[in-house]
Amino acid sequence: MLERARATAFPTAEYVGQESFVSASEVRELAYQAGVGPGVSVLDLCCGMGGPGRMITAETGCHYLGIDRSADSLATARELAGTLPCRFEQAHLPPLPEGRFHVVLLLETMLEFPDKDALVRDVARALEPGGHFAFTVEEGRPLTRQEQARMPASETVCPIELAQLTAVLRNSGLTVTWRQDWSSSHQATATALLRSYRADSAQIADEIGAPATAKLITAHELWSDWLGSGRVRKFAIVAVKR
Repeated sequence: MLERARATAFPTAEYVGQESFVSASEVRELAYQAGVGPGVSVLDLCCGMGGPGRMITAETGCHYLGIDRSADSLATARELAGTLPCRFEQAHLPPLPEGRFHVVLLLETMLEFPDKDALVRDVARALEPGGHFAFTVEEGRPLTRQEQARMPASETVCPIELAQLTAVLRNSGLTVTWRQDWSSSHQATATALLRSYRADSAQIADEIGAPATAKLITAHELWSDWLGSGRVRKFAIVAVKR
């Protein structure tokens, strides 16, 4: 039921199993801007069940490795990948796995890393010279105590202001080459998801429990409000390793 509620919130063909606000078209655009294509090695951090990764592997012929800390999510990702040449490994990040990659992808989970300096340093180490770090980020001031009290799992909600993020990237040898504001589209998606979760709340509670359902709805109420009011802005960014 949770999967169905997610799917119905997105426009036709824009849901590919992602667990976030990003659409399939936005994933394609970010991958294109990062140079993902045939034979390009892609490391996807916090890949979850791998919906976007499966899509870009099927459509571009890249060499894909998804990393996540959840064994259950990775088991689902492997099952859904079928015969696609996707690889999935379990790891708690950072540090990143050994090896060099042309593209490091981080969709919708930059906010969960309080120490963004450490994360970006590791990303830069993992990139080939000329490689690209492609990610989405929640831009804004740190949460106040009142906001932390309202947001479920607030310890994983760590926005960063653009000037600070740019400095973090620069200090690790990364230069922004492309940036796009996705606040409006993600606010619309957050609102659509909120409507779906509210409409199917009883059935979702049967699946994941009433407390988890209440937290899910509260979090989407806040994201819809914050993205709509400008409290938080959502950016897609690509940075190159010089």
